[in-house]
Amino acid sequence: MTPELNQRVAILRAKAAAGTLTEAEMAEAIVALRAGRIGAQAASDNARRKTAKAAIPDADSLLDELGGL
Repeated sequence: MTPELNQRVAILRAKAAAGTLTEAEMAEAIVALRAGRIGAQAASDNARRKTAKAAIPDADSLLDELGGL
């Protein structure tokens, strides 16, 4: 989220705590917070799709190597 959006959300949180938040402002806050979560979800999905740099060995082959020692 941008610094301006963070500041706006902070203002809306203060209004909510004071009990002066309007329905329109509440909707604005929800849209802003969801937008940040969608961006985080997209970044997380991209990170999950990447493959490991090194191949992960099979557990059976590791046990076979230990048995041979």
